[in-house]
Amino acid sequence: MWEHPKHIHTKMSNIRQRRSKLSNSTSKQTNDTHTREETLDKGKNRVKKTCEEELETVEEQRGLVWRFLLTPSLVIGVILCVVLGWVNSRYMSTLHENDMWFSNIQEVEREISFRTEQGLYYSYYKQMIKAPSIQQGLYELTHDNITEHLRTINILHRFNIYQEILLSIIYRLTSVKNYFEPVYFYINTIFGLHGLLVAAIYVTSWALSGSWLSGVLTALFYIFNRLDTTRVEYVIPLRECFSLPFLWTQIMFINFFFQPKSTSRLKQKLYIVGMSLCTFCFCVTWQFNQFVLLLQAMALFGVGMLEIVPIYKVCTVFLIQACSLLLVCAMQFINVMIIGSLVLSFIPAAFVVFYIKQKIPVRNIVLRVFLLLFYIILVLFCMVGINWLIKCVVEIQADEHIYKFVLYKFGFGDPRDFDTKLYICNGAFEFMDSSILTRTTENGFMFPLYISTHVILLGMLAVTVLQKYWSPVQEGKEAKDDSLLSNRPELAFHAIQIVFFAAMGITTQRMKYLWTPYMCIFASIGITDYHIWSCLIKKLNKSEIAIQLLRHLTAILVISAVLYKCLPPVLKDLEELREFYDPDTVELMDWIKKATPKQAVFSGSMQLLAGVKLCTGRSLTNHPHYEDKQLRERTKELYQYYGKRSPDDVYKIMKKYDVGYIILEDSICLARKSDHCTTTDIINIDNGYTMAIYQKMEQGFQVQLKLNIHPFVMKLGMVMENMENTLN
Repeated sequence: MWEHPKHIHTKMSNIRQRRSKLSNSTSKQTNDTHTREETLDKGKNRVKKTCEEELETVEEQRGLVWRFLLTPSLVIGVILCVVLGWVNSRYMSTLHENDMWFSNIQEVEREISFRTEQGLYYSYYKQMIKAPSIQQGLYELTHDNITEHLRTINILHRFNIYQEILLSIIYRLTSVKNYFEPVYFYINTIFGLHGLLVAAIYVTSWALSGSWLSGVLTALFYIFNRLDTTRVEYVIPLRECFSLPFLWTQIMFINFFFQPKSTSRLKQKLYIVGMSLCTFCFCVTWQFNQFVLLLQAMALFGVGMLEIVPIYKVCTVFLIQACSLLLVCAMQFINVMIIGSLVLSFIPAAFVVFYIKQKIPVRNIVLRVFLLLFYIILVLFCMVGINWLIKCVVEIQADEHIYKFVLYKFGFGDPRDFDTKLYICNGAFEFMDSSILTRTTENGFMFPLYISTHVILLGMLAVTVLQKYWSPVQEGKEAKDDSLLSNRPELAFHAIQIVFFAAMGITTQRMKYLWTPYMCIFASIGITDYHIWSCLIKKLNKSEIAIQLLRHLTAILVISAVLYKCLPPVLKDLEELREFYDPDTVELMDWIKKATPKQAVFSGSMQLLAGVKLCTGRSLTNHPHYEDKQLRERTKELYQYYGKRSPDDVYKIMKKYDVGYIILEDSICLARKSDHCTTTDIINIDNGYTMAIYQKMEQGFQVQLKLNIHPFVMKLGMVMENMENTLN
């Protein structure tokens, strides 16, 4: 039926009104629903906030109770740290006294006991003590013409002896001199530093494991394995005896600095100050600091590239290393050996690689692994390139002998080279003796505990890195990391640094003391670490209290076993009394002081001449501190009188260096070794003689002189002789 348009319009209007009302009603219902949801959310948030506040209050109360309960434990741990540091210091001092009867022998015998370069370093302490004034003593050191006759050298530039200067100034200006003789103040300071070393590894172990029982076990391992952890009791003035305690204290501060929970700005600043002071002291007291810092820098680069430690923290330690080295360089009147060190070339190379890495974000795991290898190669190439440029600009030859020795270690050096042979024929620079594994296993089962812990941690490190590399691929998911290294970047750093220290220790016997303290630390945390115990027994659904009881009871049992096994031999060793006895060298030094003028010039072996300077103050032609090219060339030339050279050749060398007296030692002249490592063999081989040729040649200078063969007697005369030495 047809309708009028007016009626149609009216109906349409009604429909629109009903739709509008329906829409308004729906909108209102939606708004009401949103309002109710918002009200519920607000209520939930208020409840959640209230619950969180209540939980925080409970946690705070629990934390206060826990801290209250821990306070006695903390006090006991700190006391034991101090006590064990003191015990180690006293133990070293007692061993030295018992071996030498140091308190009862003559002053000249005490000085003779500082063999080789030890005597040279101590002589500068003695010189500063006896100087008319501190200013005069410093002037004599910076204008020295006794240590290397015919050359005036700056001792502060050439040697790391600021520790001797500091100790001499303290001795002169304080009341210490009323209680100690100069030599006792000197050696007791060094023994005290090694007490600090034990305290540092104690605290590091405690911080890593969360239990001071780990620190106790670490200190006991160190003390009971002293044959492989230290040699301070018989090489007291050596540079590393001053330096290594500061290295381990620096490592302790790095450990705290890398902990993710150390977010307090004040703590961060304190750790940075501690690292800076210790790194500087380590650098200023040892000329070989640069090689140790290079290994540490490589470990730092590793944890930075693996994204375990934040880059800014790694760069902070790099800057501390660089600033310490440059400050020492300035204090040593621009020591170019430091400027040309590999570590100062490695640090800027690492900064460049870090910058490139941050500019190239990568998510693909295969590409990330490939880039990691590329970055490692790149940083090494950059280091070599920067170092080459530095050595082109600055003529650096002081460390040539070290690199020749290192190349020979890896099969690329010249085995006939004089400087290289001096090193490889010295037992301290041989490969590490495998007997260390037997000794450290017998003394408390330390090595097996260490190696198992280290292998497990390296495995966990690989797992952690793979999880970190894989996590970006799993979109919307966060990789779960419940490994031993979860949120423990400081432990990952130690695991990597040990690899480098172990490599150095294995290839060079003298450097094993970088590795063995780490053995003590890792062997201990393998027994006491909470996370290890938690991983071992988490499937048994044991409670927190059970885990804590098990790990602490196990630590106590191991400590008891170590004491039972190792303490009796130590006590027996302390009962053995010996006495320093070297009458021939004492007679030689007394004769030199009485029968020769103060301006007399002496030549001989590097080792003995250091003692001549210390005991008599006479001028020398050469000495054992070998980091100078001119001195190395001079020593090689002077050592010709140990080879098969004509009397005229030897006489010309003596006249060239204005030598007044030569000291020939039977222990050198008459030595015979199957490995051709006698001084006579070394100099003859370097001169180009094969063994077959020079064995057929006539007797050498020193033998003909002792036999009074005519050509030698015409030019030289024997003025003093005893069982060990001949003076001409």
